Amino acid sequence: KITTAEDLAEAETRMTIDRFAALADVRVGWGYDVHAFESGDRVTLCGVEIAHEAKLNGHSDADVALHALTDAILGALGDGDIGAHFPPSQPQWRGCASSVFVRDAIARLKRRNGMLAHVDITLVAEAPKIGPHREVMRETVAAICEISIDRVGVKATTNEKLGFVGRREGIAAMASATVRLPLDGAES
Repeated sequence: KITTAEDLAEAETRMTIDRFAALADVRVGWGYDVHAFESGDRVTLCGVEIAHEAKLNGHSDADVALHALTDAILGALGDGDIGAHFPPSQPQWRGCASSVFVRDAIARLKRRNGMLAHVDITLVAEAPKIGPHREVMRETVAAICEISIDRVGVKATTNEKLGFVGRREGIAAMASATVRLPLDGAES
């Protein structure tokens, strides 16, 4: 029976605990992607357009962060990779927003009655600077994934001027995704 604000808070806590207990199969997936620079004036990272002296080359919008995140979610599900579901040989993906790929991976997770518990993205780039855009990136990823912002990590590092990233020839991204699934593997 709920009669006070405290009763409501206790009921919400119990429902959350029950939901997590039902999703006891915890899995972590990892993804990696890289794209080279080409002539352009902006990059898309974590679904956010950032002015830059070049753009990333790719069949879709070349968002390395969201590509890595898609692979991380699919990996946690044991469901192939981004190329298996969205082959660059298929013209309908040309110029596609990478949020479409992440949303598809989330839909696959939901069909298995699972939930996305946390994502963590690391961008490896000499430029552009990620810090000024970090919070809007976190907000955008949270909205795409339909999770709260406290379940999204976005950070960046350089490659200390080593390799293709260090020579400013492209950007790499790594992502991990923690998912929770029912132990029985039931699908809806």
